Amino acid sequence: MTHPTPSDAVTRDQGEALPADYASLSARFQPIFDGIAAGAVAREQERRLPFDEIARLNAEGFGTLRVPAEHGGPGVTIETFTHLLIDLAQADSNVAHQYRSHFGFLDSLRFQPEEVQQLWYPRILAGATVGNASTEKGGNALGRLNTVITETEQGAVLNGRKFYTTGTIFADYTRVSAAVDGRDGRRFAVVSTTAPGVTVLDDWDGFGQKLTGTGTAIFDGVEIEPGSLLDRILGSSDAVHEAAFFQLILLAVLSGIAHAARRDAAALVAGRARTFNTGSGLPFRDDPLIQEAVGRIAAKAYAAEAIVLQTARVLDDGVAVTAGNTPAPDAVQYSEVAVEHAQVTVPELALGAAQDLFLTVGASATSTGKALDRHWRNAQTVATHNPISFRARALGDYWINGVLPEGLNAIGDAARNGASS
Repeated sequence: MTHPTPSDAVTRDQGEALPADYASLSARFQPIFDGIAAGAVAREQERRLPFDEIARLNAEGFGTLRVPAEHGGPGVTIETFTHLLIDLAQADSNVAHQYRSHFGFLDSLRFQPEEVQQLWYPRILAGATVGNASTEKGGNALGRLNTVITETEQGAVLNGRKFYTTGTIFADYTRVSAAVDGRDGRRFAVVSTTAPGVTVLDDWDGFGQKLTGTGTAIFDGVEIEPGSLLDRILGSSDAVHEAAFFQLILLAVLSGIAHAARRDAAALVAGRARTFNTGSGLPFRDDPLIQEAVGRIAAKAYAAEAIVLQTARVLDDGVAVTAGNTPAPDAVQYSEVAVEHAQVTVPELALGAAQDLFLTVGASATSTGKALDRHWRNAQTVATHNPISFRARALGDYWINGVLPEGLNAIGDAARNGASS
């Protein structure tokens, strides 16, 4: 399959500054979101990846929202960014989801040394985007990676294979987690997706979020440029904040899916003429039971958004008191606590809204032409990213014993005795 290259996107006028408040940003981006929503069903049915839609958003500066004002960006708060991401996810959850990688990288830059910031902030302001390549499909022990950075006389070289590389197929660069040959720990290498030795495959086979580019990336002797090797220290503000931030984006996607279910339920009922002899005989739009069903969907969507935006405010509070990549203060640790509360509640709300959509109409809702099942499939796919039972247990331990929960930072094969390696 041939895909447009990320550099094919037209970048926006760099002299045009983006606003930082939600109302102004919504006025700018909502017309684009509406256009994305208009083509969502067709893309789903044709399995057509949203290259053009993402390029349009990038050209309008969407990918720059979290660049700090002191580095020439809009300096949008996490809460405002999250609100916009919910709106985008309502239009197409695939498009919103693939930005998880880019904005996760972008937020991590605020904890990096100045020389790294001076390299990457200008690139992002110029329109560059960054994907993600962290997880390996199997064969790596929990806490270890088979992808390796090797130091040579000519410089650092990357070799390995990743799966779940969300967003990479749309991006100019991708950030790869890797072990360092001959050393403990791991580092991140940021490499161009068009560099020699990089292969990105569209082989994601999940039943939901089909258009996120969550497939395989292969790195064969890829050279790493100076300034593109980033350190990661477990327990640092960087690691704790980013783990929470990555999960926050998934929660925003779930909230957007709930809103999409509410939107489609209301539209279906408003336009329906047929009814059943077992009902009230009223048009569906006037039937109190159908109105109640739509109202319950709307309440679930409202509650999901309220929880996600409150969680975003907690992350804003954490970033506000953090200086550099130091041990995480309490305000940053509370970001993970807030996210884990939301991870236990928001998936249930989004899945419930998507399921209840089918209580508002008859069997016609199952028509593949409507693709209404995509909301439930997409919500279920996003909800599986971080096992809810683990999050609920960690919260119980926190409230009973005061043990701070640990953010998700590693996936791999368990040791036979259950201990991590």
